[in-house]
Amino acid sequence: MPLLLLRSLLFNLAFFGFGAGYLILGVPLLLGPRRLQRRAMRWMAQALVWIMGWTVGVKIRVTGREYLPVGGGALIAAKHQSAFDTVIWFTLVPDVAYVMKKELFSIPFYGWFALRAPMIGVDRSAGGKAMRQMIREAQELARQGRQIVIFPEGTRTSPGQRIPYQPGIVALASTLKLPVIPAATNSGEFWGRRNFIKRPGVLEVRVLPPLVVPREELLERLEQVIEAEQLKLGRP
Repeated sequence: MPLLLLRSLLFNLAFFGFGAGYLILGVPLLLGPRRLQRRAMRWMAQALVWIMGWTVGVKIRVTGREYLPVGGGALIAAKHQSAFDTVIWFTLVPDVAYVMKKELFSIPFYGWFALRAPMIGVDRSAGGKAMRQMIREAQELARQGRQIVIFPEGTRTSPGQRIPYQPGIVALASTLKLPVIPAATNSGEFWGRRNFIKRPGVLEVRVLPPLVVPREELLERLEQVIEAEQLKLGRP
């Protein structure tokens, strides 16, 4: 336990220290073309994943890469158990656009990059207006060839916790006319929500075959395939 505590302390110092320093030094990039910012965010994500392996001993295993696009618009519905999930997709697709809480745009430095990217900010208190705004922004980013990642539960969940999937993914899929690519992960087993301790092991991201089903069946089918894969990973 003392060793695990020490490695977790090293991880937190390295991860957040490097991340903060990188973003601060990268502020001048906000004045340049977006391709430089995209490249910088990918490099940062790759470095943060390396830090996780070096300090804690987490190995990343990604399966199903053949289902991911090498370019062009895409819609990915991913399980969200950890802050890790907000990092890894920068390394898996060419030009990720996360659907995220609009409040995150207010975070200094990180929020500036998210706005400039741009990511898709959702005001959870705005109801139907927020949904319409999300769809408009997603349409524009899909036209630009961005790969949109949405967490269909709408928030992080702990291993073993299940909450209803939200209909936003259905609205996006129907409007964008893109198949939904599901993804499962056990990231919460190693980097728990609000948990200082980080645990070693094999962190898996499993990309599943795209779903092409009628609108009225999509939400139920998406939940079925992701949660079935979660069970194979050990816990839902």
